[in-house]
Amino acid sequence: MIRLRRKTKPILLENKSSWSKDAKKVWIGGDHPVVVQSMTTTDTADAEKTLEQVYALAMAGCEVVRVTCQDPKDAAGLPAIVARSPVPIVADVHFDHRMALAALDAGVAKLRLNPGNITSREKTVEVVKRALETKTPIRIGVNMGSLARDLEESMGHTPEALVASALRHVDILEDLGHTDIIISVKAHDAVNTIYAYRLLAKKLDDAGRPYPLHLGVTEAGLPFDGTIRSSIGLGVLLFEGIGDTLRVSLAADPVEEVPVAWGILKALGIREKGFEITACPSCGRAEIEVVNLARMVEAIAKEYSAPVKVAVMGCVVNGPGESKMADVGIAGGKGKGAIYRKGALVGTYPENELLGQLRLEIEKVIADQYPDYLHEINREPATA
Repeated sequence: MIRLRRKTKPILLENKSSWSKDAKKVWIGGDHPVVVQSMTTTDTADAEKTLEQVYALAMAGCEVVRVTCQDPKDAAGLPAIVARSPVPIVADVHFDHRMALAALDAGVAKLRLNPGNITSREKTVEVVKRALETKTPIRIGVNMGSLARDLEESMGHTPEALVASALRHVDILEDLGHTDIIISVKAHDAVNTIYAYRLLAKKLDDAGRPYPLHLGVTEAGLPFDGTIRSSIGLGVLLFEGIGDTLRVSLAADPVEEVPVAWGILKALGIREKGFEITACPSCGRAEIEVVNLARMVEAIAKEYSAPVKVAVMGCVVNGPGESKMADVGIAGGKGKGAIYRKGALVGTYPENELLGQLRLEIEKVIADQYPDYLHEINREPATA
């Protein structure tokens, strides 16, 4: 069983533009669900291209999107992006306080900024004052590859150095009266990431600083390796009750990050979105083409976001039992399959009819059990 989630301060993310009132408001921390994030790869100066990616991410299930703001051209694109985004926009700023001020003026929902990296206290005070005026949270984000030189030299590339660096930035914000803070301490490997977040959570809790944590394995790699590293690193922490929001960082189209993040949350039973497909491994007992059928079911699943549990089983050994435990299930036989809905046998059909019958039963489950998702059914649901 997953441990009780760490008690954290709830922080509201909402775009401040007067034109963006229809954008979804998102809470991070407290009793609110763990939030899925990603980041665009487009040139922020090209507002249209960036908005295309923001909408694609939102449609995939991303709830908060970060965009880079490193120069005046990026800053010029932000107002249009914030105004038209369906989700809260986070501005990723490094070093240049002018970009932070421009992002705040554009009405972003959150800044990703390490205040200790701004070149003077006066500039830091200016940014934090503006953030307080606009009620804009700040995420402190420390990565193993960009530690402060003194900490790197004295502590090395260690979880302890990551945490010390993050707390140094927290101290600056707290001294200036800003406490709507979210923190991340990311390493490129799962083990150091786990140790860093465990240490950070303990130090924050011991000091009575209930800040939410943004989880991530930074630069996790190409989709295969990155998915494994992220699933282990983030999965362990979430299982221990640590983490309020997460981003899976893959060297790929950012839209590919979103289903991995949701998959981690679904596997732990933390949140539900989209189908949960159980499929048996290919083996000598299978009497139908179970792998191909499972892939076709996976393709169907992309059309729905209702949390329907589907079992695709290839033989009579485990098939009936697994199928009965799912919302909808197939238990394969010789060139045919039995379909179950909510534990009851619906009927037995030839293999070439299974997919169509399965879709009908899925839509009945959505109609009966998930009325909020009825709009995903393209026709009137068939009656039982």
